[in-house]
Amino acid sequence: MALRKEEITRKLLHLFALLMPLGIFYLPHEKFQITISHWIPVGILGGLLFGSVVVESLRFRVPAVQKYFIKFFGHMLRQEESTKTTGSTYVIGAALICSILFINNKHISFMVLSLFILGDAVAAIVGLSIGRIKIGKKSLEGSAACFLLCMTLFYAVFPYMPFVLDPWGGSVPLLIAAVSSLSITVFELIPLKITPKVTINDNLAVPVITGGIMLLLERVMF
Repeated sequence: MALRKEEITRKLLHLFALLMPLGIFYLPHEKFQITISHWIPVGILGGLLFGSVVVESLRFRVPAVQKYFIKFFGHMLRQEESTKTTGSTYVIGAALICSILFINNKHISFMVLSLFILGDAVAAIVGLSIGRIKIGKKSLEGSAACFLLCMTLFYAVFPYMPFVLDPWGGSVPLLIAAVSSLSITVFELIPLKITPKVTINDNLAVPVITGGIMLLLERVMF
């Protein structure tokens, strides 16, 4: 496997997606002097998703739109995304679903989306650059990098983010960290098939599934 410049650019630009979990958690946070409704981030994400879906639909139906889309974004698209919905649209969809499902647990939305966005980027970069042991279309090395990065975020980043760990008493339970990191890694690695012909995009499913697992563990432990 070879790491292309386009893939690096794609993953670096995906880092802008971190604005979504940051907005979900911090915009409506009650400890700030000026707060906004919990539903404002939901509305913003809904608007972003609507716009993204409209553009995706138009580019498949209007050749001129597809022409300009490829002109501006074609260097970042994977081969299959020239005829299918891009991963970024699915990530926005995942952020919207998480912001609604975990509206009273915004720390979970923040963590699972951050874990997935960064873990997916590292898995791809490591897998394409040094991956040797193939698992389907991905690699063991990439998956190991994803897991290690997720654990690093739990213990070296999240504890220093204001208010994120308040619901957990300021510390990260090892069980939640390990299981959530493993969930991100495994479900990002294995295709989520409903039927032999229908597969749920991992960009949409993995954050939502991991968020549900994290919430369940939180309720059991706290």
